[in-house]
Amino acid sequence: MEELDIMQLPRNIEAEQALLGALLANNKAYEKVSEFLRAEHFSDPIHVKVFDVMARLIQKGHVADVITLKNYFEQEGTLSDVGGIAYLVKISESSSFLTNVEYYAQFVYDMYLRRELISTGYDIASDAMNENIEETTARQIEKAEKRLFDLAMHGDGQKGFQDFGSSLNSALELIEKAYQKEGKVSGLPTGLMALDAKMGGLNDSDLIILAGRPAMGKSALAMNIAYNVAEFMFHGDKLDPHDKGVAIFSLEMSADQLAARILSSITDTPGHKLRTGDLELSEFNRIAAAVREYQKLPLYIDDTPGITINTIRTRARRLKRTHGLGLIIIDYIQLISGSENKKGEGNRVQEVSEISRGLKILAKELKVPVIALSQLNRGLEQREDKRPLMSDLRESGSIEQDADIVMFVFRENYYIHNAEPKRNTGETEEHFNKRVEEWVVRDRETANIGEVIVGKHRHGSTGTVKLFWDGEFARFSNLTRDEYLPEQRG
Repeated sequence: MEELDIMQLPRNIEAEQALLGALLANNKAYEKVSEFLRAEHFSDPIHVKVFDVMARLIQKGHVADVITLKNYFEQEGTLSDVGGIAYLVKISESSSFLTNVEYYAQFVYDMYLRRELISTGYDIASDAMNENIEETTARQIEKAEKRLFDLAMHGDGQKGFQDFGSSLNSALELIEKAYQKEGKVSGLPTGLMALDAKMGGLNDSDLIILAGRPAMGKSALAMNIAYNVAEFMFHGDKLDPHDKGVAIFSLEMSADQLAARILSSITDTPGHKLRTGDLELSEFNRIAAAVREYQKLPLYIDDTPGITINTIRTRARRLKRTHGLGLIIIDYIQLISGSENKKGEGNRVQEVSEISRGLKILAKELKVPVIALSQLNRGLEQREDKRPLMSDLRESGSIEQDADIVMFVFRENYYIHNAEPKRNTGETEEHFNKRVEEWVVRDRETANIGEVIVGKHRHGSTGTVKLFWDGEFARFSNLTRDEYLPEQRG
């Protein structure tokens, strides 16, 4: 492909001269633009050099004017390279005391972004033309999307320090939002009152680990939350469109299986009836009507098996840019593949640690909560009290360290129901019947109770909340009003 001609790219020499002249006239104005403006953002090589030297002088506490610049370039032997003293004088005369330094700096920066966008497109086309078998097309797409996303994220300059007053006002805005919301939550409501009361909703940039043993219902809880949040987003007029969207990376179940599970929950149709097609005509019509009603919910499912953390990041960025994104759910973390350089090391704990750090970075980068499901070690099955502990996290590595919240799903009834009493040798009929009666009562009392144990909460207290569990529809929902308040443990 032909080389790009710098003279044909977006640039404004007069604006660059005016900006440099204003900074020469008032060095203090440099503070207004130094946060985002760099020497490489200028298009003219002379202006790149002049701004670089000005910045270094000002940062050292020296005066940057025509005389000091002339002396610097003379000592360096490059005065002629920047047009001599005549051009420095011309620059200094290119502005007036009315020049808006911040406006011109943003204008120069915008021209730089436009040039970068064109350059990115050129590089993408060149890479695509290059038949390099060592770099797959998927990898080229990932690199291209990262460059585009970086440009989009940095289009308004870099964010730096905020004074405490500004931070306090931002905190007050969050508190006000929480106060005005039903349920008094600051983040996205999960639709489960006990959980929202404990966590304050799902908050931006948080990495939330949802762990549990098989059959406890962690996937069901995650899908209940996904549906509740998506419905809230769909009807939430006050939400920014860029924050509307729930991404589900399902590494275990296919997209249609996941959709069927959600459909079972919202239509009160047993999952086995959906799988076998054992439906009355009226039931089928009711399900079809639900599909038409809910198909526009902002739910997006990616069921790619063995997906890597880098691919998750790339696809999440793309979804946020194209459709909007407010929540990411990953089912589950142990099925994610690490980066290529980690795969051959044979250390799965190190690989999972890299993945958990990547998920936390993703949550902060996209400013969305990330819920990552995780398995637990089998060791807890040997304990009398089978409620999970932080030490039960499987291949934990840095999961506990990276997570803002760690919560466990636990259903005591699973263990009670599967422990039906058996008559012991020599046991009397009366004693055995009494044990059976006690088991039946305990089985009935716990049948519809699910617990969410918050083992770590960086922003609040830990403890246990209780939810209603309906196994027929794989659904967690609210208990009655007087039961949903969090129960504190330890």
